[in-house]
Amino acid sequence: MFLFRLKRTAKLGIKSLWMHKLRSTLTTLGIIFGVSSVIAMLAIGEGASQAAQEQIARLGSRNIIIKTIPPPEDKEVSGQNQSMREYGLTYLDAERFRNSIRNIEVVVPSRRLPQQAWYRNRKVAVEVIGTVPWYPEISPIQLRAGRFLGSIDMHHRQGVCIVDENVMKELFVFDDPMGQDVKIAQDYYRVAGVVSPEDLGAAAQTPGNDTEKAKAQGGANVGCIYIPLTTVRNRFGEISMQYSGVSGRTMERVELQEITVKVGAMEEVLPTRDMLETLLDRFHKKNDYQVIVPLELLKQARQTQRIFSIVLGSIAAISLLVGGIGIMNIMLATVSERTREIGIRRALGARRRDIVLQFLSETLLLTLLGGILGIGLGSLVPIMVTHFGRMPTIITGTSLLLAFGISGAVGVIFGLYPAYRAANMDPIESLRHE
Repeated sequence: MFLFRLKRTAKLGIKSLWMHKLRSTLTTLGIIFGVSSVIAMLAIGEGASQAAQEQIARLGSRNIIIKTIPPPEDKEVSGQNQSMREYGLTYLDAERFRNSIRNIEVVVPSRRLPQQAWYRNRKVAVEVIGTVPWYPEISPIQLRAGRFLGSIDMHHRQGVCIVDENVMKELFVFDDPMGQDVKIAQDYYRVAGVVSPEDLGAAAQTPGNDTEKAKAQGGANVGCIYIPLTTVRNRFGEISMQYSGVSGRTMERVELQEITVKVGAMEEVLPTRDMLETLLDRFHKKNDYQVIVPLELLKQARQTQRIFSIVLGSIAAISLLVGGIGIMNIMLATVSERTREIGIRRALGARRRDIVLQFLSETLLLTLLGGILGIGLGSLVPIMVTHFGRMPTIITGTSLLLAFGISGAVGVIFGLYPAYRAANMDPIESLRHE
């Protein structure tokens, strides 16, 4: 009996909506755009957050990165003619980390220098990374051809290099890079291998990074070239010239731009970070280093993503609220137009709950239909954003259910008042209505 009554109520609702097709369509548009905006904004926010988390995760959840940064200049010293400015991480720091802290599995010192690489008549801006053979243990790079740096290269300070795929495409074009000689500064280096490009994103950048200085000057690097650390130390030295309009020319001596350590387990990362900071504070009188913990950055990114999703979802939900107000307005007008019909139904024995169900079913049909169409449109928008805007987007099942559930809730909430108003009309007064 109940199912029969429910089926009859649904048929009446569909018939009533079909009689006013244009009004029903315009009313549904508010829900369609509201649902689609919720899904699209959550998908864009989720995609951006996921991309940031992936970049941070590439740094290694068990890694701790210590970077050299220029210390604040002493006002008394800066006013004088300072011939040499020494700061930053040293080879002794790397030895102390390895010998003093038992939790550390790998210590990777490295130099990062912006340079120009030449092959025949082609030239590209690159980042030279002077490092050790076990560098891939803490980096997301993968060997594509040839080999990586070896212990013999380190010991004999060999003039060999490993290029990433970006450098290979820009510098060698159609030539096979293996065994070719690349000129960097005044020396030549033979290509021994090709690796996947290292893309650590914004999380790895610091104010003291020489690569960032080069990019700020308009020389954005196309990729990286890896050279034995001993070779870099021997051929490039540790002293660089810095020019500024205020103090003129100054010399800086920096041994290492970066030291990355890898611990045995994730729960040991934060205690090891504290020990590293204690050790650095003891031997560094200047504030010339920065400790980056990707695990903490990852946790912060996830927390930010949750807040970002709530904010975007709330903004998009406002459009659903507006659509709900529009539905209430239309249903109130419908109740006024159908006052005589309500009086006739009450006179023939319809109860108040039957009137409530009739108008509530019409509202739910509008919102649920708008929700279904909105899901289709909302799923299409992120695909177009990814295709044309080259932005990552992720549509989750949670966002689809949330948007559809909100559209149903809007139908119930904003349809209750018009339905109860229709049910509480005086049957006699309704019959007199023209």
